Amino acid sequence: MAFFKKKKQSLSEDIVLPEHIGIIMDGNGRWAKKRRLPRSAGHNAGGKVFRTISRYCSDIGIKYLTVYAFSTENWKRPKEEIDALMKLFKDYLEEALRDFKDDSIIVRFIGDKTPFSDDLKALMIENEEGSKDRDGMVLNIAMNYGSRDEIVRAVKAVSADVKDGKINVDDIDEQLISDRLYTAGQPDPDLIIRPSGEYRISNFMLWQAAYTEFVIMNKLWPDFTTDDLDEAIKTFNNRNRRFGGV
Repeated sequence: MAFFKKKKQSLSEDIVLPEHIGIIMDGNGRWAKKRRLPRSAGHNAGGKVFRTISRYCSDIGIKYLTVYAFSTENWKRPKEEIDALMKLFKDYLEEALRDFKDDSIIVRFIGDKTPFSDDLKALMIENEEGSKDRDGMVLNIAMNYGSRDEIVRAVKAVSADVKDGKINVDDIDEQLISDRLYTAGQPDPDLIIRPSGEYRISNFMLWQAAYTEFVIMNKLWPDFTTDDLDEAIKTFNNRNRRFGGV
């Protein structure tokens, strides 16, 4: 069985593609509630959409895609829901090892892996190692990720270098901080998409999103389609990005 279904893109040739897209995959629980289903059903449906959208981004030429899968705050959810999510992650990673092996997508996990089970951490590492030499789109999967935590970690790393005499305080600049983030070496996102109609950034890529264009879509993540992604990219193309200039 194919890992993703391919879809011909509907974007015109004069459309400028964002180099880096971020997606806050929001609305799985509400999608399930509307259908009187358990929240786990919403996460399963959202997982299928994630697969489709990831492959589509790769197919149309997006170079970097960062998806918000599990935040540092999500541990506050009921144990039953967390257990279902961990099983979903495990199933996805095992599937990715089977069906991604001939793909060009480079898989990376950003966030603190420490709290995850040993078998889940091993699968993350195996997916990263197995894809690191590919030459296609970089897919960042944010798991146990929180941007404030990411920035604190970066500041601690810089502070340690100052303490050890590796750098001077005067050497600290924006680039030095960026180089200590999980996304070091990657361009900042040009476009962040949030389905579900919520107008929040939810602790996602706070540093990297300083000049990112945001598109909020009033559609829950399990209902999100490649056509919706096309529309978000078209909206992005209609924005006038001045980066603080005139």
